[in-house]
Amino acid sequence: MNVFETLNANLLTQPFAGQDTAAILNQCQWISAMYAKVENAISVLSDLKNNKSYIYSGHIATALGLTYSQDMREINSIWEDEIFNRIHPDHLVGKHLMELKFFHLLKGLPLSERCDYQVNSYLQMRNQYEEYMSVQHRMFYLHSSNDGSVNLALCLYNFGISPLPVDKYQGAIVNMRSGKVMVSDNQQFSDILSFREKELLQLVKNGKSSKEIATILSISINTVNRHRQNILEKLHVKNSFEACKIAEAIELL
Repeated sequence: MNVFETLNANLLTQPFAGQDTAAILNQCQWISAMYAKVENAISVLSDLKNNKSYIYSGHIATALGLTYSQDMREINSIWEDEIFNRIHPDHLVGKHLMELKFFHLLKGLPLSERCDYQVNSYLQMRNQYEEYMSVQHRMFYLHSSNDGSVNLALCLYNFGISPLPVDKYQGAIVNMRSGKVMVSDNQQFSDILSFREKELLQLVKNGKSSKEIATILSISINTVNRHRQNILEKLHVKNSFEACKIAEAIELL
């Protein structure tokens, strides 16, 4: 399973228990429309529970060779493929990887703090002349349900001038209340697990039992089990199979 498939599965298989987004959907649609109008941005509001997106286009759409319409367009997917097809393939992978990291970071935060964070990045996208140009991309979650599921996400695409060369994907997870950069590269995110936890998880991935891991690492089975439980809690997953899958996708292994 690649990064995109892992991200897609994580977003769409949340419990969404007893959550009805209809009460706030209109408000979020208005917010999305205003971003498109005020910033001339492409604004994509994704309803994760119902696997739908609502797309609002500012004039940047024409410059990027995309469909421009003053009317909202609804699609039956949380993924805006028409836009993705304009993004440099390497940058698209980087975008999905950062959003997967963002999802797992937010799952560990209180609901009241989640709106304080966003992904902020620069992408290379093809314009109407099929030449690559720098576009700023921002992504944040507008609403989470009481069970912890995130269900309304907003992506914004604007003209942007990166302060650095954009040969490679540039992205960061930022606390917009404090200005603190939470994650800007793989090294920072890799700190979510300790060296010992990553070492142990790699052995789990290789098919080793807890008893075998205890022997290999010269630790007790109780210590192995404690590490395994800590890994599940840090990655917000239910079992070791999911932990290995997520850790591999977000490049912890």
